[in-house]
Amino acid sequence: MSGLFDSHAHLHDRRMPDLDGAIERMRGAGMRGCVTIGTDLEESRKAVALAERHEDVWATAGLHPHDAKDWSAKIEREFRALAESERVVAIGEIGLDFFRDLSPRDQQHEALRAQLALASELALPVVIHSRDAHEPCFGELAAWVAGGGGDGIGDPVGVLHCFSGDAELALRYVELGFMISFAGPVTYPKSEALRGAAAEVPLERIVVETDCPYLPPQTRRGKKNEPAWVAEAAGLIAELRGVAPEQLAEQTTANAARLFRIDLATR
Repeated sequence: MSGLFDSHAHLHDRRMPDLDGAIERMRGAGMRGCVTIGTDLEESRKAVALAERHEDVWATAGLHPHDAKDWSAKIEREFRALAESERVVAIGEIGLDFFRDLSPRDQQHEALRAQLALASELALPVVIHSRDAHEPCFGELAAWVAGGGGDGIGDPVGVLHCFSGDAELALRYVELGFMISFAGPVTYPKSEALRGAAAEVPLERIVVETDCPYLPPQTRRGKKNEPAWVAEAAGLIAELRGVAPEQLAEQTTANAARLFRIDLATR
């Protein structure tokens, strides 16, 4: 399926076995590009450096909830400096992770609030990680939006990366102004609730992702994921919704362009 855009990848991750090959296969599949995601200061620097070398790769800067305990004024200054690059299109991956709890929960909340404020200051969308923290994360984001979070001009305020909730939660996030991103897990046989969400979220609010090299789709389980494989999740979503794969690709790519404020018209 050509014309797709991978809204969340970790191309610069050391676990990517064949970075150059993955980028070439992405292009060979007719994809429009991808966003490589920062998870701490060093990974954000790598993401930006990679994006500055490839015209069809963009980057984010952010501190993952696993590392929230490391949040500091210095890191905030560094993220602000990285965001001066035109290749940086969001603050993220930020959020709450109560599954692993690798940082104390109060520090996760603190780092999330600080980075939401930074996103508002820079007029950038946010890339949200939420795992086993659905209601606490929704509460933080609802408070942020109510307090004026977002750019104030009607664009999406952010995206729920690798969404793992049900349709009811997804639609609540849509009401807040978020995009919902679906990844490889939507193709897994036991993901009934996730498939229900993929079928019900308005098409103009859906983006697709790989989260590569993690979370490969069902037919690639056990392998390192890569952007070209986003087509499997996209194909299943098109089937669930009863739309042509080409329509799904066109709309989700337009959604990603709107979310990240990038111009794909000439690419």
